[in-house]
Amino acid sequence: MTIGKTRDEIAEAYSSEPWWYDIRGFFILTFAYNSTIGTQMRFFGPNFGPDHLEVACGTGTLLEMILNWRRRRKLPKVNVVGIDYAPSMLAGAKKRFARDPQVKVQHADAADLPFADDHFDTANIANSIHCFPTVDGALRDILRVLKPGGTLAANVLLYPSGFAPLRWAAQKINDWGIKKGILYSPFHESAIRQKMLDAGYEIASEFKSGNTWNVVARKPLR
Repeated sequence: MTIGKTRDEIAEAYSSEPWWYDIRGFFILTFAYNSTIGTQMRFFGPNFGPDHLEVACGTGTLLEMILNWRRRRKLPKVNVVGIDYAPSMLAGAKKRFARDPQVKVQHADAADLPFADDHFDTANIANSIHCFPTVDGALRDILRVLKPGGTLAANVLLYPSGFAPLRWAAQKINDWGIKKGILYSPFHESAIRQKMLDAGYEIASEFKSGNTWNVVARKPLR
């Protein structure tokens, strides 16, 4: 596995203006993930319980789109805590949700969460788990703060596959992302699935879409 940078180096790599991060993210989503925003809203949108944790929320652009998706479908209102380790990304999210009392944004490390055990009903990690330098620690600490029976939804960037030109383009983007510091490493599906199981989750559902593995994992009932 290619080794990426430390968490502080990764945070520094996200020091661009939030609008640039959003534009860059769109191209990465399209050409590296081979996915769409619509696919992600339909995947992450249902996984919101009354108290929800959004891990690595970035500028909050996708989170805002998902919350609007939920409102259009008249789904229940939720209380959301969004965390990120990159200060510039958090600045964008704080500005975005400044007038939304249901969304609180704060600085935190996914592997060392400042929350009590069994606190959240649900958690999402959108487009980010492959950016964590301590994936095992993050998975364990998210499990800790989930209530028994709570669910984590995540999409994980896999090593590129499929049609050669698209595969080559995705690999070039991944290599650039690792060098830049915005990507720690892609995964093989079997490896990240095993990490989920080793952390203590039960796999509730899973499917592959483009170059991503999409999983809903559950904290076992005691």
